Amino acid sequence: MPVNLSIKNAPDDVVRRLKRRAKKNRRPLHEEVLAILAKAVRSRDILTPGQVLAEVRRQGEPRQVINERLHPRGR
Repeated sequence: MPVNLSIKNAPDDVVRRLKRRAKKNRRPLHEEVLAILAKAVRSRDILTPGQVLAEVRRQGEPRQVINERLHPRGR
């Protein structure tokens, strides 16, 4: 059953970046946030909230760069 989530005190810069990313991906803000969360929980590695936030902040970088930072090949 779907659940409603609320994010309190989201920093303005994070919200701006999320909105830009959502626009770039042609989806509403809530769908963009869900996509980021779904990717984080599907990952083999457990991502901390800080890592998820860092990915959002680096959203302007190519996806490959972000993936390499979150999942280095040498592990």
